[in-house]
Amino acid sequence: MAVELCLLLLLCGSTISEVQPIYKPPPGTLDFGFVPAKTYDTGAYHEPGPIGILFKIVHSFLYLVQPNSFPQDLIRKLAQQKFGNTQGDYQKPENVVLTLQAIYYEIGFIVTAALGLLFILLLPLVGLCFCMCRCCDNCGGEMHQRQKKNADCQRSCFATFLFVASLIISVGVLCAYAANQHLTNQVRGAKKLVNSNFKDLKIFLNDTPAQIDYLVNQYNTTKDKALSELNNVGPLLGSRVQEQLGKEVHPALDAALTMAGVKVERAIKAIRETKEALENVSVSVEVLQEGTERLHANLTDVKMHLNNTLSDSACSAAQTASTCNIIRNSLNQLNINANFSGLPGVSSQLAKVNDVLKIDLSSLVQKGYAAFNDTPDLVVNQTRNILSDIKTVLESIGSNITTFTKTLPVQNILADLMVSLTQSEAYVQDYFPVVEQYDFYRWLGCLILCCMVVLILVFYYLGLLCGTCGYDKHASPTTRGCISNTGGNFLMAGVGFSFLFSWVLMIVVVLTFVTGGNIEKLVCEPFEDKTLFKVLDTPYLLNQDWKNYLSGILFKNPNINLTFEKVYSDCKENKGIYTSLHLEHMFNIEEFLNISMYTEDVALKIEHIQINLSKIILLDEIGKENLLNFSSSGIEGINFAAYLTEINKSVTKVDLLSFANDLEARADQLPKGALENALKGHANSIRMIHNQQVVPLEQAMSTLNQSIRLLKRTSSELMVKVKNVISAVNAAQLLINNNASLVIVQETKKYMDTIVGYFEQYVEWVKESIAMEVAACKPIANVIDTAVDIFLCSYITDSVNTFWFGLGSSSIFLIPAIIFAVKLSKYYRRMDTEDVYDDTENGNNGYHKEHLYGIHNPVFTSSVEQW
Repeated sequence: MAVELCLLLLLCGSTISEVQPIYKPPPGTLDFGFVPAKTYDTGAYHEPGPIGILFKIVHSFLYLVQPNSFPQDLIRKLAQQKFGNTQGDYQKPENVVLTLQAIYYEIGFIVTAALGLLFILLLPLVGLCFCMCRCCDNCGGEMHQRQKKNADCQRSCFATFLFVASLIISVGVLCAYAANQHLTNQVRGAKKLVNSNFKDLKIFLNDTPAQIDYLVNQYNTTKDKALSELNNVGPLLGSRVQEQLGKEVHPALDAALTMAGVKVERAIKAIRETKEALENVSVSVEVLQEGTERLHANLTDVKMHLNNTLSDSACSAAQTASTCNIIRNSLNQLNINANFSGLPGVSSQLAKVNDVLKIDLSSLVQKGYAAFNDTPDLVVNQTRNILSDIKTVLESIGSNITTFTKTLPVQNILADLMVSLTQSEAYVQDYFPVVEQYDFYRWLGCLILCCMVVLILVFYYLGLLCGTCGYDKHASPTTRGCISNTGGNFLMAGVGFSFLFSWVLMIVVVLTFVTGGNIEKLVCEPFEDKTLFKVLDTPYLLNQDWKNYLSGILFKNPNINLTFEKVYSDCKENKGIYTSLHLEHMFNIEEFLNISMYTEDVALKIEHIQINLSKIILLDEIGKENLLNFSSSGIEGINFAAYLTEINKSVTKVDLLSFANDLEARADQLPKGALENALKGHANSIRMIHNQQVVPLEQAMSTLNQSIRLLKRTSSELMVKVKNVISAVNAAQLLINNNASLVIVQETKKYMDTIVGYFEQYVEWVKESIAMEVAACKPIANVIDTAVDIFLCSYITDSVNTFWFGLGSSSIFLIPAIIFAVKLSKYYRRMDTEDVYDDTENGNNGYHKEHLYGIHNPVFTSSVEQW
């Protein structure tokens, strides 16, 4: 069975894989989806509910009894040491030391158990002596009570102490009963948990073939992706070659069209802007020359008319003479300032630019782009035969994988394991009623033990109830009522049953305490923190000839580092069985998934791809000559300084609007009359000249300024840029003609790595799936947890420990209950004789009067009688 399981797990590990991508794959990453896996039903965790508080209290008590940590070294030495082969083995020093160490570790249990044994031995003996003593009218057996002044206080104290002890005993017996019932309930409900484990194991076996098929079928995802890449070899490989070459080619082509940095699509626009700037310069100069001539003539007429007006006799008057002189002196300012008649023309440069525009430079460069962009088509045409061979290789790889997986006897092994699992399940189902039957006997026995304590408690509670309710403090001990007497009898009955049952109870407590306590400390606690597995993994512990016991059982090779702890931890994390059991030592999946055996033929085929790009012409001689003609258009020969000098001048020497306003203001200083009106008329004429002639001239100067500055910027680096463009184009053409083969080889290798990378992704996905999800062994860990942590520790050990804890506490508190019950019964039972005291003056010495009781022998009461 174990060998078959190992072989199954090995085969699972060799052909299955599991990866569950939990994110959307980035471009270039294959998405293999989720390995089919069902959810396991078993939750290997037990929540005890309210009784868990009692379990924690018991755990705390056990820690007080046994605070020592788990003795790993001691257990290893004890397991490896041989005892009993000869009589002298026990006397060897090392064995004596080990025995003493074991006793030291168990000292808490030993002392506690010794106290329990002392209880078992002494309590029956004390009960026998007590019974014999009372039969001899001693130990409180004499029906006579000595009366004391503090009798009521003593009775109340004894009743209170007995009631408290009874309450503690009640709590203990309730704990014991709850633990007993809890264990029975868990045993009855264990069938569902067992069935859940078997169901998970069946799922574990049934899902394995589907997972194997899924992993094998996912090769089609890899193959389809590779075929897609091959079918698009033009856009992919061709585009990569084009992209790498484009790093040199595109800048050259762009530079041919940018002309001072303008982008390719704006190259023609840049030339046209140069043409427009030249045209603007030519037109603006003509406008300025004609405008300044007219302005000069008009300003001359204005000055002449002003002189005539100022020559009037009205200006000879004393109050107007000074104003007229000021106006007469300012007439020289009415003159033009800028002279555009001497600026050189730009007609020759404009003619050369127009000649450049006759050739469509854009179409020439686009031809180079088109030739370069045909690279993907060239790749497709030159790789047709090679791609068909690669596709044939991919199909053969898929056939080889499928054929290999079919040769593995997975189905036969799974069928055998399923038969064994079904037989085991049937065996458990058949014997489960027997387990429940025996558990019923156990439950009944524990219930009887609890009933023993309950019987004692009934007597004590009835005794307290009857004694308290029937007690009459005015009645003498010999005249106590029936109810009070009955209460005392109940208390003594409880005392009698306490002596009869307590030692039996303590025997059960000691046995379950020693057993359950040690299981908790030596099995459950070390299992929880995995210390127990470390002990089991000790080399040469379970087999003196094997370093690693688990690998020796599974692989017949004890040198393989396979530990119980690692296997349990991996299965707890639901990893694949291949990783958990290190099945690579039986079948190395690395050899089966060797990427070279799948990709070598593909790589050889791809390396034969050759691409010829020598027919690509980026920019012909006509385009280069056109660029040179543009650079030699003569723009750099324009006298930009002369233009800028005149442009920076104002049109007139004085602002005509300001002059007109000043003239009108001075006219207002003159007396009202013809002179004033004439001067204001001249001011309006000046304003009209400004609006109709100066403003258009200023606009023409602004246009000329912009155009001249644009031409100046263009001319400063035009020749250098054109030469750089042509040099870049020539370098790119040289790269295509001479270095394209190297780029093609490099990009072909990258293309091959991309295709091979899909196979590597598939292989890595298979490996990851095998390690984590294929044949995930969570059910195996669940079986161990169910058997040890839940059944043994949570169900049985915790319940048993809580049972002896409750029963033991009840048994211990029977001792003070016995004492208080005997003491208290003396105050409730009807006495045969009683003390009668006289005052001390009458010489009363403590003897009772004989004539009152008809007793001829005096009775001397002593403290012994009150026990």
